[in-house]
Amino acid sequence: MKKVRIAVFVSGNGSNLQAIIDYERAGHIPHGEIALVLSSRADAYALSRAALANIPSAVVSRKEFSDTAEFEKKIESVLREFKIDLIVLAGYMTILSADFVKKYPERIINVHPSLIPSFCGKGYYGLRVHEAALNYGVKVTGATVHFVNEVPDGGRIILQKSVMIRKGETPESLQTHVMRNAEWIILPRAVEMVAKMIAKGRELEE
Repeated sequence: MKKVRIAVFVSGNGSNLQAIIDYERAGHIPHGEIALVLSSRADAYALSRAALANIPSAVVSRKEFSDTAEFEKKIESVLREFKIDLIVLAGYMTILSADFVKKYPERIINVHPSLIPSFCGKGYYGLRVHEAALNYGVKVTGATVHFVNEVPDGGRIILQKSVMIRKGETPESLQTHVMRNAEWIILPRAVEMVAKMIAKGRELEE
């Protein structure tokens, strides 16, 4: 069986990337393989994680291009070079245009640190999501893996996992809590689910 070739897009530490690497190494992604790690920053620690796992990597930084079209054209050329079938956004902090996203229908997935439709959409990223959850006073939050479309955080939901908000939680502690108990669990699972869908040419199986 030909494995689905996966590119993981990163911008920072790469803890979600590591969760996918570990899940693949444990034999839980039989329908896919991480073929590329693409970073928006040359100093992202995620690139060291890729090197330690012997995964090819590339850096494509928005600031090196005069406009978004040229920047995304470069990304597309790298994806073609590595014959990528599925893109996983794992803490990728650069916004991809609607034109780019339209070229990969149900081939881009993202993990968002809330239970969509709460605390999502334009302006909700990183610690801002957790600050909003705490300010609102919700008792339960979590993470969502979804397909990416032209609407920020608007694509079809693949998996969600909830976590209880503990007493005295800060945005930073909540961020770690959600990563450890939701993101690192459901993102690798969703990668295999979508890889299987692509490999078998079927609809997503619940």
